[in-house]
Amino acid sequence: MSRLVWTCVLLVTLAACGKEEPAAPPVEEPAADEPAAVEEPAVEEAAEAADEALEVVEESAAEPEPEEEAIVLAQAEAPVAPAEWKYKEGEHYIRLVPTQPTLGGPDKVEVAEFFYYLCPHCDTLEPIINGWAQDKPANARFVKIPAMWNNILIRHAQMYYTHEVLARNGVLDDGPRFHATVFREIHDRNNRLATERSIQALFERFGVGAEDFTRAWSSFEVAQKMRVAQDLARRYSVSSTPTIVVNGKYRTGAAEAGGYPQLLELIDELVLRESLR
Repeated sequence: MSRLVWTCVLLVTLAACGKEEPAAPPVEEPAADEPAAVEEPAVEEAAEAADEALEVVEESAAEPEPEEEAIVLAQAEAPVAPAEWKYKEGEHYIRLVPTQPTLGGPDKVEVAEFFYYLCPHCDTLEPIINGWAQDKPANARFVKIPAMWNNILIRHAQMYYTHEVLARNGVLDDGPRFHATVFREIHDRNNRLATERSIQALFERFGVGAEDFTRAWSSFEVAQKMRVAQDLARRYSVSSTPTIVVNGKYRTGAAEAGGYPQLLELIDELVLRESLR
């Protein structure tokens, strides 16, 4: 009879599990003539299984990790100073004291060429320095800075920075070709590009519309670039062209170096000097 009552209580209890935790059923004392079922072997088997599982986890975790190989990063070869420098300070170049600012950041050694379009020596140096720039040291940055000593040079500097802005914005398709064409117009065709109208006509030949030209020509960005160029020329004491300034610290030119081939060697040597700092 007691087993029937226990079964009924268990069925009622199981029907309520989905909503809330059931209360624990009362534990009945087994009758003297009906000994309670002994479940200890099942508990022992479960405990043994748990112990085995635990042992497996512990053994797996205790397995020795394979030795990790050290990761070696590729490194660029460090620059090495020559046994003796070929070019001498005070003879082949001037050291600027104190060192002056540069156009770009300190991540590169900056090589700046001061030029103006009417200068025949700048026209001669142009393909030579451009060839050097194509194969320049990886840690060097090459920039051109127009000199501005009179009204026409100021206008040409404005033209240079206008072409730079339009090329960067994708309005001028081929900036280097435009820059080279200016030299050819002046030195081969005797077109001095002395007026804003003649300069605009040259831009139009390169597909730049009047509105785009006027917007860039009169922009704050171009005016600011011109102010910075004038300030750097004053800081570097640039009085002739072409003049080369390396990293705001060394000033030289072809005459000081002894010729154009020597000038390129000197630039490389000065870049190396700065790379060793």
